[in-house]
Amino acid sequence: MHLDETEQSDKNGQRNILARAITGPLLFIFILGDVLGAGIYALVGVIAGEVGGAVWVPLLVALAMALLTATSYAELVTKYPRAGGAAVFAQRAFRKPLVSFLVGFSMLAAGVTSAAGLALAFSGDYLKAFVDVPTVPAALVFLLLVGLLNARGIKESMRANVVMTVVEVSGLVLVVVLACVVLGRGDGNVTRLVEFDDSRSPALGVLAAALLAYYSFVGFETSANVAEEVKNVSKVYPRALFGALVTAGVAYVLVGFSASVVLPADELAESSGPLLAVVSAADVGFPPRLFSLIALVAVANGALLTMIMASRLTYGMASEGLLPPSLAKVLPQRRTPWLAIVATTVVAMGLCLTGSLSALAETVVLLLLVVFISTNIAVLVLRRDVVKHSHFRAPTIFPILALLTCVTLLTQQSAATWLRAAALLAVGIVLYALSHRATKNDTTSSNA
Repeated sequence: MHLDETEQSDKNGQRNILARAITGPLLFIFILGDVLGAGIYALVGVIAGEVGGAVWVPLLVALAMALLTATSYAELVTKYPRAGGAAVFAQRAFRKPLVSFLVGFSMLAAGVTSAAGLALAFSGDYLKAFVDVPTVPAALVFLLLVGLLNARGIKESMRANVVMTVVEVSGLVLVVVLACVVLGRGDGNVTRLVEFDDSRSPALGVLAAALLAYYSFVGFETSANVAEEVKNVSKVYPRALFGALVTAGVAYVLVGFSASVVLPADELAESSGPLLAVVSAADVGFPPRLFSLIALVAVANGALLTMIMASRLTYGMASEGLLPPSLAKVLPQRRTPWLAIVATTVVAMGLCLTGSLSALAETVVLLLLVVFISTNIAVLVLRRDVVKHSHFRAPTIFPILALLTCVTLLTQQSAATWLRAAALLAVGIVLYALSHRATKNDTTSSNA
């Protein structure tokens, strides 16, 4: 029987491997479910507060920006289909262990922090609509359950993702349908679709709102960390990646249309649950608690997929020698990276104790932009590295434009966000120094 490269290395005892269980449709749903997370359910109102009624414009701009960086991921993932994502790309491109570690650490910190924030969101007002429990203890239990599902197996996690993605997409479809009903009875206002906030120029408003809208599209990068578990990755991955992003973009633009048609921008901006406000304003008898349940599912799905990413990234970094090798251990039967899952779950639980949802979420976009800049540079540097198998190749102009968009978005970040991100990266540097010293001491002891 023919064995591919990773299977051969496993048979020879050189490397643990993960089960190749993700098909094209499952990967498409994985990416779509991660992109269509809790962001759109919460951010439409904030975007409206920045740009006015033309919510769809920054959403469209953010889609174009995300697609540019996605082309770099499509090339690198199909060229180097190993778990680890951006950290592995940086390792191959720059050959600087510290740079590789910081890229991986930025991605890992963004992912685990995002999961902690989603756990708090899940356990807050959404959950309290059904049962009044303390937020932090409920968040810890929620993360434990997510970790158990993650450890059970990628198939089980992906199947759960399919169900949850269907539910969260149905919520967005419901918003669009209700907007059509409102228009049909003559209550909607389509002129708001071209209204911009008059407190600033339209260009500045769109740019500020595009930064928020960009957060709604991030999530596609997590798919790079399950590449090793995808069947026929060179053909399947680009189709699933671009298909999911475009599908999400169409859904977001339609939701932006719908929200503005039903409610004015100031009312959307005042609501912490803008889509729930749209459902309530439509006044067609749809139970608000049912829509709250849909939002809960969307948040839970985002947390599950983020923790899958974080554990696979930890596994990949350990396999590349950027983290302790023990973190690459997998369960014999399940073939899931159990120690990486335990480590990332514990860290996420700890982060739940350190601050509010807003405090945890503020650094996520900035950290991801650092990762995206590294990846867009890496795809250009690695053009000189030729591999034997066929893979996707992005037009050279796309990574260059992607770099420009990332730098532009960085200029929109506040000083407080920069300070928080710098503090996290400083922790990463300390951890790297301690790990490097321990490795050096082990080497010295072995040679003695």
